[in-house]
Amino acid sequence: MGSDLCSKELAQSYLAGKDVSLVPHFLSLHLLCNPGAALGVLSSHTWAVGMIEIIGCVGFAIGIFLADSPLLLAGFSFGLAGGAGNLADRIIHAHGFLNGCVVDFIDYGWSVGNVADIYLFVAAVCICIFIFYFDKRGKDEKNSASSRKSGRRKV
Repeated sequence: MGSDLCSKELAQSYLAGKDVSLVPHFLSLHLLCNPGAALGVLSSHTWAVGMIEIIGCVGFAIGIFLADSPLLLAGFSFGLAGGAGNLADRIIHAHGFLNGCVVDFIDYGWSVGNVADIYLFVAAVCICIFIFYFDKRGKDEKNSASSRKSGRRKV
């Protein structure tokens, strides 16, 4: 979370009024204040986005304590860091109840994001990898349920 907030402060200090091209036509730095969620969704309902962020942070925090896999722990930790970074930014820039914006500055050409968004993406990847490749409990429960239905016992 610290690296996210520091990067946003640096972006506000050095990118105000200018764009910096890193990889032409692919990646640049462009400062903007996003009141909504990803891609500006719900920008007229910033309080709702803030509430969703609070619920997400609580969920990730609970997930950290319940995680029984290093991959899940990493995913929930990245999720909490990303969600808390964007929530803190929304609170810092608020003029009322959760009506602030999030500082975005990494321009991918199709979207502008920040370090917290990268953390949230990494969280989603970790959790999806765990669910689809490492979650043995879900597969074992499905196998035992199908064995019970067919009357066979798994040996």
